[in-house]
Amino acid sequence: MEFIPPVIFVPGITGTYLRDEYPLPPDRVWGVTQHDYARVALHPDDPRFEAVEPARVRPDSIFEVPYKEIIQELRYNLCHDEDQQVPVFPFAYDWRLPLEIIEKQFSDFVDEVIDRTKLIRHYVEAGYVNNPKVNLIGHSMGGLIITGYLDKKGTSAPVSKVVTLATPYKGSFEAVIKIATGTSNLGSDTSNSREREAARLTSSLYHLLPAIQDALEVDDPKLPTSLFDPALWQSSVVASVLAYVQKQMAFIAEQNQKAQALFARFLEAAQAYRARIDQFQLSKTNLKPEDWLCVAGVNSETRVRMRITSTERGPLFDLSSKYRLNLWRKNKQDQSKWGLTGDGTVPFEAALPNFLKPENIVCVTPEDYGYWEVQDKVVAGVAGFHAILCNMDMLHRLIVRHFTGRPDVGGNTWGYPAPGVTAEKWDPAVKPLRAK
Repeated sequence: MEFIPPVIFVPGITGTYLRDEYPLPPDRVWGVTQHDYARVALHPDDPRFEAVEPARVRPDSIFEVPYKEIIQELRYNLCHDEDQQVPVFPFAYDWRLPLEIIEKQFSDFVDEVIDRTKLIRHYVEAGYVNNPKVNLIGHSMGGLIITGYLDKKGTSAPVSKVVTLATPYKGSFEAVIKIATGTSNLGSDTSNSREREAARLTSSLYHLLPAIQDALEVDDPKLPTSLFDPALWQSSVVASVLAYVQKQMAFIAEQNQKAQALFARFLEAAQAYRARIDQFQLSKTNLKPEDWLCVAGVNSETRVRMRITSTERGPLFDLSSKYRLNLWRKNKQDQSKWGLTGDGTVPFEAALPNFLKPENIVCVTPEDYGYWEVQDKVVAGVAGFHAILCNMDMLHRLIVRHFTGRPDVGGNTWGYPAPGVTAEKWDPAVKPLRAK
């Protein structure tokens, strides 16, 4: 008997509820509309723990609004028989932590899912115990966690197929804005000092800093050209980290040096992680390009460039909207600019992993929501395409095809080739696939 491996879904940053287990009963401190920044902020002396102690903040469940629909659809459509369900497990995690820690937790979760599946009768009868594997889906930062996990596990990773949706392989300028101002398209859009403090002590956010070729315009040749270099950051950011250290650690000496070292350590760890992801190749695993469905969102106005100027007070970020562009299929005569687009959060150029070719990428647009998905179209217009991309019915059908190998009898799945890729050279993981 053949079986479809169980599925693990990994959400993006801020996509998991957080609860403080120190009070009885526990308090929810992070939700879709509830953001208790003071209680989720991490301690500068040890960012594994909360700044306000005693506390014990832990992940709860993943958000329903962007993720409930895709999980329910997969649970229903992956199986042929209701008596032989294909499990779809959501992986809730503490998105504040460094991705290396989350990777280890995810590795343990994969093992747990396999052990649980070995207890399901129809999987045992199908021989799952002798060949245990899982299928993985990652949205946004969830795709980075999956990629890092596969890089660490290599050929020992028990993975059959992978789907990544709108993953910022080369970062997002929204991470810069979140750290600098406290507001962006990565989460809540409420800008306040508490949010800036929380953002600047959130390790994982630094892992999302952009490193897109020729996308950073620095007007002073004396300045570094990488956002992973502390010398390129506005002095106000480092000053706010210092103020936070002073507030939380009044009893610690040499606070100024400690603040600068903490900021530099965040950037150094993020740069090392990005280098590891950039160097990852499928040849290190048992996977091939046809096993990895990589989806990028396009045709939404997205910040694709950023300018940094030199002033008497140091570097200054130009965060004006003129660098938010959407040139997707705008000029038929000059297709070289079509890539200056994105999903509202992740630039198209940043959604391209080094381990796949542009021919392998499947692009989707907000127009790909179906006739009856009016509400999702409205939400996409308000919250952004990136946040609500997982709700697209067509994507659900495409993922089911990828995991099951079923044909598209009704022509209900499609995609767009990446800019510069013709329909004839397009080589998506799911075949045949109608090119639009």
